[in-house]
Amino acid sequence: MSFQTLNRVALIDDDDAFRDALTERLELDGLAVAAFASAEAALKVVNDRFEGVVVTDLRMPRMDGRQLVERLNGLDPGLPVVMMTGHGDIAEAVDAMKRGAYDFLAKPFSPERLVETIRRALEKRSLVLDNRRLAALAADDEGSIPLSGSSRSVEALRTAIHRLADAQVDVLIEGETGAGKEAVARAIHNAGRRRLRPFVAVSCAALPESGLESLLMGDAVGPTGAYRRREGQIEQSHQGTLFLDEIDLAPRAAQLLLLRVLEEREVLPVGAMEPHALDLRILAATKADPAEAVARGDLREDLYYRLNVIRLRTPPLRERREDVPLLFARFLDRATRRLGRDAPAIDHVIRRRLLEHDWPGNIRELANYASQIAVGLSPFASDVESEQGLVLRVQAYEAELIRESLTRHEGDIRRVLADLQLPRKTLYDKMARHGLVPAAHRNPSRAVDRDNPSLD
Repeated sequence: MSFQTLNRVALIDDDDAFRDALTERLELDGLAVAAFASAEAALKVVNDRFEGVVVTDLRMPRMDGRQLVERLNGLDPGLPVVMMTGHGDIAEAVDAMKRGAYDFLAKPFSPERLVETIRRALEKRSLVLDNRRLAALAADDEGSIPLSGSSRSVEALRTAIHRLADAQVDVLIEGETGAGKEAVARAIHNAGRRRLRPFVAVSCAALPESGLESLLMGDAVGPTGAYRRREGQIEQSHQGTLFLDEIDLAPRAAQLLLLRVLEEREVLPVGAMEPHALDLRILAATKADPAEAVARGDLREDLYYRLNVIRLRTPPLRERREDVPLLFARFLDRATRRLGRDAPAIDHVIRRRLLEHDWPGNIRELANYASQIAVGLSPFASDVESEQGLVLRVQAYEAELIRESLTRHEGDIRRVLADLQLPRKTLYDKMARHGLVPAAHRNPSRAVDRDNPSLD
């Protein structure tokens, strides 16, 4: 992966003339400079997501450079801070480096030397942020569990996800509670070019009536009238993905605000004079049929039609029963690894529950059940420790599923195919792998008639 190119600099100096001159010089070298007259003002903008470096003077009223370094180091140890100081303050600058400063320059210094130092610091910051994003992607791999399986419905869903990954269209994801709608949204985000940018999930059902605009759009002016730049949830998703969960349950005021954002692709923070244009990819989700939500008056019709460009349906577990054993095995493996335990054996009672339960809570209910088994709190859990690995357990579940279907349908392959929703070749391959023979499950009194239809 190539490093992200950064060029942002937060410049802090209480000398207005020096600050203005240095800002102009740095901008001539292609750097994007945000200048501040005090450390306090800079701290309202610079956070752990700041995509740049900080250049600050040492001697300043109220909060000086060393105090600022300590604050920023506590906020993000990976944020480089370059200190500017007079010759008489070099000892203090060295002390600041011990506290976490990246480098220091003694005044007077050449602009070229400062630019070189900033470039090196920006390279370091790029590396830090890219590694964090990669770590986040690795952690998100667990979120792919709901999309595991070989059922036709989930295979079709995975195909649609990859086709939509880089498509510049908004997507409406429909599915029951716990079916994995957010997992689908994250999979779309992680499969495309936006994967190294933020994935911002907004729970629309939990949006407050008070302070709604500030939360979503951000602030340009604080409650006392002082300038304050704070990004709202929408702007935080710039160049990434904005996921609007349960959009049909959002307050009406929020729906109107989101409609404007969808149409204009910009936000107007509270107190700002000009809107900020954004590069947005919007994924929205509903747990009910959105058309029915419109008919009930829960979802604005114009918002529905604006979102309903591409529509994906996340199937409930009862429509992908053949995936349940694999999903359960992966959830159980995850839970036991986190607990540092061996996976418990799956007894007949647990297996029966996996095969026969309807799982109305879908993926979420299945994951919770696996966690209960892992900690031994479920009344269905067995105390016998499993000596099988994940792959062997999945194969055992698969064999038991096919064996049970063959017995239930007395070896009638057509009925077994319909029951398991498998292609004929796939079923025969799996039966051969597990040593299963249809004839062994047929009723002897009816075997002659089935094998010799001319005798009917």
